[in-house]
Amino acid sequence: MDTRKLTEILRATIDPNQRQQAEEQLHQIHKIIGFAPSLLQVVMLSDVDMPVRQAGVICLKNLVSQHWAEKEPAEPGQPIPFSVHEQDRAMIRDAIVDAVVHSPELLRVQLSLCVSCIVKHDFPGRWTQIVDKISIYLQNPDGSGWSGALLCLYQLVKNFEYKKPGERAPLNEAMNLLFPMIYQLCVRLLPDPSEQSVLLQKQILKIYFALTQYSLPLDLISREAFSQWMEIVRAIADRPVPEETNSVEEEERVDLPWWKCKKWALHIMHRMFERYGSPGKVTKEYKEFAEWYLVTFSGGLIEVLLKILDQYRNKIYVSPRVIQQTLNYINLAVSHAHSWKFLNPHMFTIIQDVLFPLLNHSKADEELWFSDPYEYIRVTFDIFEDFVSPVTAAETLLHSACKKRKGILPKTMAFVMQVLTSPNADRRQKDGALHMVGTLADILLKTKFYKEQMDKMICQYVFPEFESPHGHMRARACWVLHYFSEIKFRPDEMLAEAVRLTTKALLEDADLPVKVQAAVAIQMLLTNQEKAKKLYEPKIKKIALELLNVIRETENDDLTAVMQKVVCIYTEQLMSLSVEICQHLAATFTKVMDTDEGSDEKAITAMGLLNTVETLLTVMEDHPGVIAQLQPIVLQVIGLIFSQSVMEFYEEALSLVYNLTSKAISPDMWKVLEMMYNVFQKDGFDYFTDMMPALHNYVTVDTPAFLSNENHVLAIFNMCKAVLNGDAGEDPECHAAKLLEVIILQCKGQIDQCIPTFVELVLNRLMREVKTSELRTMCLQVVIAALYYNPSLLFDALDKVCVPIPADSSTPAITSPESPQAVTTPAPPGTVTAHFVKQWIHDTDCFLGLHDRKLCVLGLCTLVNSPGCRPNAVLECAPQIIPSLILLFDGLKRAYAAKAQEDDEEEEESEESDAEDQVLASDEDEIDEVGPDYLQRMQDRINKASTNSPFSVTATIEDEDSEDDSDDDDDEEYDPSEETALESYTTPLDEENCTVDEYVVFKEVLQNIQATDPSWYQLLTSNLTMEQQKALQEVFLLADQRKAAAESKRIEQSGGYVFHQQTVPTSFKFGGSPLGR
Repeated sequence: MDTRKLTEILRATIDPNQRQQAEEQLHQIHKIIGFAPSLLQVVMLSDVDMPVRQAGVICLKNLVSQHWAEKEPAEPGQPIPFSVHEQDRAMIRDAIVDAVVHSPELLRVQLSLCVSCIVKHDFPGRWTQIVDKISIYLQNPDGSGWSGALLCLYQLVKNFEYKKPGERAPLNEAMNLLFPMIYQLCVRLLPDPSEQSVLLQKQILKIYFALTQYSLPLDLISREAFSQWMEIVRAIADRPVPEETNSVEEEERVDLPWWKCKKWALHIMHRMFERYGSPGKVTKEYKEFAEWYLVTFSGGLIEVLLKILDQYRNKIYVSPRVIQQTLNYINLAVSHAHSWKFLNPHMFTIIQDVLFPLLNHSKADEELWFSDPYEYIRVTFDIFEDFVSPVTAAETLLHSACKKRKGILPKTMAFVMQVLTSPNADRRQKDGALHMVGTLADILLKTKFYKEQMDKMICQYVFPEFESPHGHMRARACWVLHYFSEIKFRPDEMLAEAVRLTTKALLEDADLPVKVQAAVAIQMLLTNQEKAKKLYEPKIKKIALELLNVIRETENDDLTAVMQKVVCIYTEQLMSLSVEICQHLAATFTKVMDTDEGSDEKAITAMGLLNTVETLLTVMEDHPGVIAQLQPIVLQVIGLIFSQSVMEFYEEALSLVYNLTSKAISPDMWKVLEMMYNVFQKDGFDYFTDMMPALHNYVTVDTPAFLSNENHVLAIFNMCKAVLNGDAGEDPECHAAKLLEVIILQCKGQIDQCIPTFVELVLNRLMREVKTSELRTMCLQVVIAALYYNPSLLFDALDKVCVPIPADSSTPAITSPESPQAVTTPAPPGTVTAHFVKQWIHDTDCFLGLHDRKLCVLGLCTLVNSPGCRPNAVLECAPQIIPSLILLFDGLKRAYAAKAQEDDEEEEESEESDAEDQVLASDEDEIDEVGPDYLQRMQDRINKASTNSPFSVTATIEDEDSEDDSDDDDDEEYDPSEETALESYTTPLDEENCTVDEYVVFKEVLQNIQATDPSWYQLLTSNLTMEQQKALQEVFLLADQRKAAAESKRIEQSGGYVFHQQTVPTSFKFGGSPLGR
């Protein structure tokens, strides 16, 4: 391809008048063989203008990232999607490392992204030479190639950064060659303090961090090699920054390479200690290594860190990230006796001279407060800021030291009181002292000595600050009160004062950050002080409206939680305001959606607003008049989300639809069903499980309206069909089958024409591979529900249905992971029925929970009690039917017992533990009791569960070798967790006033068969063992007791006399153990 012509096309792309035509030309030629290498050639031509080369490198990066990998057609028969030809790929692979090495900085970043993409798809298979190329450049004494080679190596390592140890073999093989090289290069560079040298050192440290942050390959990095690297890291952290850097503005110093290099050195130190060097907190493969690390490195590294802190306390500049990582390391060291002995003599000095100044209201804080209060609020509440903030690191270290090490808390509190009582302390220092008190709140409230005095301290030192002329002090007073909201205010007037001050701060303060902190304090007082609810009530309408204004102004997510709390507590009082509240929330949501900046924060805020709207709907659900007024406002929000396909909020929008359909369904809400159907068709079935609660409402809340328009039924059937015939995964498929079952049971006698279609759909799904027993039983349940609906209709449908079945008719008709390739033939009449019945009987023990077992019992009762249309397969399975029913009743007995226990259980309040019990002696280590050992216990539970599972459980807990040392669990042990999420999608059989009792039905059916068809009764019961016969009589006895209890309840509810409560045993013991299979 002509590079000159390509250069001119690229030049035209940066001319606004020619751009569109030039981009069309590129689109026409980008599939031609030779295009990609020619593009790289243009990028590397030094005589071409830089903007043209930049346009070329971006075009190349897009081509590689989008079309490098070979793709399969979306569907069979469709053309194969374009990918770069192998001939071109080979040429690019051969030249790309050289291109990165020789390109200027402006182009290098984009070219390195190409390297990353090529490594992802071609290493090691087609591109082992990248390792040779990098090694040649690293060994070259000419340093001009080092930067590019290190960047390529970084991209290679980054591709494996988050992979499991077992998947890292190709990288480890490459690093066997390259790792010693980068170490030698770093040693060679260390004495050179120039900017270029330090930038190379920083790149080497980034490679080391990416290689080791999630897995430390001990076979690649010996203890000797690790020690050498830790010495490099220690030296970089320890060395002084060149004097000339002090002439740079402080805001810009943080970006200087010397400070960035230090930051990466400390980042590595902290990560090595945290993940591999903390005994008691590491996974077992690092247990021995951790003990060696602690003893070997603690003294030397802590000495360097103390020097850094000493610089800070002597007002010598240290970058914020370096301080943060230093404090993070020391925080880990507090937990271990060996490292604590190096820290102990210095800890109080660190608190007084490092942590305290960090926790003061700084000049930068002050400047931001006045120049941009919105940004001040965002930074204050930004959880992402916590990961990099030295202030958060200072809070964490202060808390750890006071909680874990004896004597630190009393000294700290004495220092705090000294500051608060000193006439010479300025407002910033008082802010710092109160910041320390709030940080230690949970420890102080669990320590008897301080707990008794906290109300006095609040009264004496916090309340006065609400009247401070300085906004930051008023905000700090609110903040401290929020953290001490649990204290016992004595006398009650003190609580009244707290309520008055926080209300005034929210309603009247001129500074927005104060209003925000006041709102959070109000939320916490409402949460923790029962008497506060009455005290806030007189002004609650003003509080709610002001909250809405502040939410709208700040778009702060924490405030939406405050609003939810207020709405939940003062539902009645806010009823008249609910429409205004909803309008505010909807308007704020629309405003947030229209802003482009800060997508993560925008999403969090928008989600909070939607959750608050949902709370409003939930608390007002018993007031249909209010809901009717709220509905049009909420529908605007739902419409905005669906019409603009804002997928990240589909879940919340569907929750709102659920709320608006839970009691009644208006004509507008039926239109929303159509909107949901369009969303489903447009965005696939990814959101089907999120739609399920609302779809269940549409079927069950107003069934006559649902059935009045056949499009309603058709829309839901088409969704279920798409899920069951597609590759949505078995969880959505279970939901789809459940929805079909709900429709059948909800519309009994009204949808005869739908039954054959429903049944054929689930049977076809059963003929394909089914991995879990949940999906298999859920599909069977649809057929069982159809049997319960109308047996003759079902058997007629089964005879006509056209589904393939396994050629060997003696085996169950359902494929499994072990036999997905079963040979199939068209089914003769009666065969499908036979397979269904046999599979059902075979899978009886897979039906779990109350609903599934109850339906299974009712289905089997219908099956044995249909003399006119009883299939031959039922006769064949006759001896197994009653034993299967006994097994189901045994499960029901346990399920009812668990439900009764669940209903009776009251929440136990956790006992307060004294903080003094958690203090470690100087020679004690803190052990993480739920860290790596927890993973091991979880793995054992999974292994244990899979032993008796009817399907293959292959889940594993990573970071830990699994050892199954547990005894087999007996099937008798009932696990309440077997109640699936699908149980919440109720049917008429699950309602509290349901008159269909499976025990009673079973007894009546069996007695009826005994009286009218003795030979059939004989066939069903003749093979029962003595144990089974006894169990059968016990089921009959329980049926009588349940019937009597139901009758007593009916008479009581109708206003008649009350029977003495008849005891219905919930833990009735059937004879012997349940039947095994």
